[in-house]
Amino acid sequence: MSDNFKNKKFQELLDRLQQDSWQLELIISGFAIFGLFTALPKINLALTVAGNEKQVVTLVISVVALIACYILIFNLLFHVTLRGLWIGALGLRYVSGDIDFETLNYSDRFKNYLEKKIVSFDKYVAILENYCSVLFAVSFLLIFYVISITIIIVLLLTVITYLIDNDAISKGLRIAFGIIFLFTIIFGSILVFIDFITQGYLKKKKWLSRIYFPFYWIFSFITLSFLYRPLVYNFLDNKFTKRISFLLVPIYILITFISSVKFQTSNYLDLTKLNSNIYLDNKEYEDLLTEETDLVKVASIQSKVITIPYVEFFKVFNESVEDRIYSYHPSLKPKEDKRGFQTGINLTSNNNIKIPRKERDSLARKYVEVFNEMYEVTIDSTKFNSDFLISKNKKNQTGFQTFIPTKGLSDGKHILKLKRKYIKDKDTLKITDVIIPFWYYKD
Repeated sequence: MSDNFKNKKFQELLDRLQQDSWQLELIISGFAIFGLFTALPKINLALTVAGNEKQVVTLVISVVALIACYILIFNLLFHVTLRGLWIGALGLRYVSGDIDFETLNYSDRFKNYLEKKIVSFDKYVAILENYCSVLFAVSFLLIFYVISITIIIVLLLTVITYLIDNDAISKGLRIAFGIIFLFTIIFGSILVFIDFITQGYLKKKKWLSRIYFPFYWIFSFITLSFLYRPLVYNFLDNKFTKRISFLLVPIYILITFISSVKFQTSNYLDLTKLNSNIYLDNKEYEDLLTEETDLVKVASIQSKVITIPYVEFFKVFNESVEDRIYSYHPSLKPKEDKRGFQTGINLTSNNNIKIPRKERDSLARKYVEVFNEMYEVTIDSTKFNSDFLISKNKKNQTGFQTFIPTKGLSDGKHILKLKRKYIKDKDTLKITDVIIPFWYYKD
């Protein structure tokens, strides 16, 4: 088939498919819109989890997936609306034909103006057809752009995480190669972006094209642009398609700005959110986490009102917690940090070396002991001997859980604080990680 693209019959087939493509566009748009609205809650949940657990790569991928979803939903809904208008115009044309300005009996001033602006109903139908076709194509082209940007961001994070910050490689080697890779990626990305904004200016100048071509060739593979390059140049060689594709960017910016507008009812209510002593955050109370995307940010207790003999306290785990443990007790930091994405395929014999069970259990116990040494729980001014164990909460979040007795607490409001010890300049200091107000009333 690829060898016969110049064949007359094949071109006639493409012409027929081109004329009937609106049916496929509507079918694909319908299924895509349904799938995108179904995927949105899952992406939002992944975004929330990645933000809570400080998973940078997953966070970036989730943000980009969310942006891609919103772009497609907006474009495809707009496309379906225009296609509906186009179908309606075709139906009206079948009944009424072209516009007869004589029948309208307008004055010469309006008649001449309308004839100049509208010209004919067939032209209006043709313009709608062009907008619909271009909008459908540009929707998926924009997604390819988003994917390309994502690949570059993930590549930068990969170089920083697995090369520059990799203690398994000698410092001089990782810094030298890291700087070379970072410079190549950043400089190449800037050149590609400039070429994109200027619509190929770097390709037009002879001396610039010689400098730019190696970066263009490399980034065509990195960003997967070789897959959609024909679409790009087909857009750029036509003023109409080029105008629409660039018009969408300010429209997206305008929509983002409009969606961020909110009505403020008070000068002080938003400020209270910054003070945990006077603001009740629903994400700190387990019984109020009713939505799938409602997750505990830092820590939580079971309810705002406690009527039972204990407070169930849960501290969320994320990578920063483990980093703080290493900083407080450096001997726990392993020689090889296995955090991050890992494959189950063993490429080296070192991966087959298992830690003896006794040593493994000893390290695990020490890990929890150090956490309990670092963190302390107080209610009002009373310190409680917490005994944190690793557990999961009702939202399936991993963390550290303990139970604090309420015996001796008076009825009314109380303030629970989680304080953390840290070492600075060989001095042990304390900082408050979270403050959770609650009310205690004996049942």
